[in-house]
Amino acid sequence: MEKITTEIDYGRFGERLEAARRVAATEPAGSAARWELLRAFQEEWGYEPTGGARWERDEPDAHKEYVTGLRPAAPEGEPEPDDVDRLLPIPAALDEWWDLPFNSFADRWRLYWTNPVWPPTVRPDPTGYGVADGLPRDNPFTGPDEDPRVCVLMAEDQFCNEWGYPAARAHLVDPPVLVTVEDREWTLQSHSVSEFFLALAAVRLPDHYGWTVEEPELTPESTARLREVLRPMGLLPWRELGARTEFLGGPDVIALHNTGYGDTELAFYGRTEAALHRLATALGTDWSEEIAEPEAHHEES
Repeated sequence: MEKITTEIDYGRFGERLEAARRVAATEPAGSAARWELLRAFQEEWGYEPTGGARWERDEPDAHKEYVTGLRPAAPEGEPEPDDVDRLLPIPAALDEWWDLPFNSFADRWRLYWTNPVWPPTVRPDPTGYGVADGLPRDNPFTGPDEDPRVCVLMAEDQFCNEWGYPAARAHLVDPPVLVTVEDREWTLQSHSVSEFFLALAAVRLPDHYGWTVEEPELTPESTARLREVLRPMGLLPWRELGARTEFLGGPDVIALHNTGYGDTELAFYGRTEAALHRLATALGTDWSEEIAEPEAHHEES
């Protein structure tokens, strides 16, 4: 891994995110500028395209094919149900993401623990494979007379969570992304498709490429200082497997603070080991014996 010489303050990441939103708003047709923040973020944490085999967007879903094969065939003369509405457009941002030469998911999907869904499938699912419902009539994402369905583009490995955009917003270049939470209800995950993939990278890549401290023993004083030392990164909380994970940032560090359920309440990731030592000092603690080196180091050796 290349030696890191430039410090990056993720406490100011929200400013970079807001600047990217402004650029995207002036280019409604979409452009490479939409993805510059994702490219830069991945590079800052040490990701480089491998040049190896990629996950192709049309990769068959073996489990879905297996389950589909267990269903009784439709009566003769009746069409087989389809979970894809071919009349709905696919948002340009989703197509753009698949084509990115620096798409770290397509390149290194084993780091992500999610399954892509292509083409996006609708919920409720006429085939019965997807279990989530559509949107209730009274919801904050669509009007009462608009299409209540959701188009799923990504799912957690065991399909405990699904992420998708409202079918009524499929015509937009970069629509908002929703996620299923308790009782398969839909809530807002990201303000746009491009921000969704940025958040997905932010919750996965530092865990592989960064120096890590998980569940440190913090005093009440250290915990109270946490949000004084680190600032929100501007991304919405990540919702997965009952967790509600907030992104906080500081000089060369990102903290993931889970205020929901899950095995890990607090994890710190540093671009360098020294960054984690500096953060510990700022919090008035010492976790010298708890810092784990990046998994990427073992991979390279």
